[in-house]
Amino acid sequence: MAREEKEEKVVEEVPQKKKLPLKKLIILCVAVLVVVAGGVIGTMYYKNAFGKKEQQQQQAPVAAIWPIDPFIVNIQDPGGSDRYLKIMIELDISDKNCIAELNQLKPKLRDNVLDLLSSKSYKDIMDISGKQRLREEIMMRLNSFITSGKILKVYFTDFVVQ
Repeated sequence: MAREEKEEKVVEEVPQKKKLPLKKLIILCVAVLVVVAGGVIGTMYYKNAFGKKEQQQQQAPVAAIWPIDPFIVNIQDPGGSDRYLKIMIELDISDKNCIAELNQLKPKLRDNVLDLLSSKSYKDIMDISGKQRLREEIMMRLNSFITSGKILKVYFTDFVVQ
C-alpha cells in the first residue's frame, strides 16, 4: 500500500501540458490570416497605383513650347489712322514629336495667322477679353492643320499696337 501511494504521488506530480481550447486556436489562425491578407492586398494596391503612374509618365507625350517668328500687320482702325500690330506668339503643344510637323507647315500656319490678325480692329484686340478670343481663334485655326498632336495654349510674348 505504501507503494501504491508513492505511485499515485508520482503520477500527480507530473505536470500536465495545457492545451489551447479549439476556439482560441481558430481565432488565432483567423487573425494571422487577416494580417497576412491585408499585407498582400496592400502591397498589390500600392504596386498597381505607383506602377500605373510611372507607366503613364513614361508613355505620356512630352509637351513643348514652339515659337513662331514675330508678326507685324496693319489692323483696322475706325478712326481712319494707320495702326500696326507687332505680336510674338509661342504655342504650347501636346507632343514634342509634333514640332517636325509644325516646322513643315510653318508657311501655312503663318499665312493663316496673318489673315486672322489683319482682319481684327483696334477695338477687337485691346481689351483682355479680346486678346483671349484672339488666342482661342489662333488655337482653333492652327489645330485644324495639325494631325500628330494639338495646340494646348497660345502665349503672346510680345504685343504692341502703334
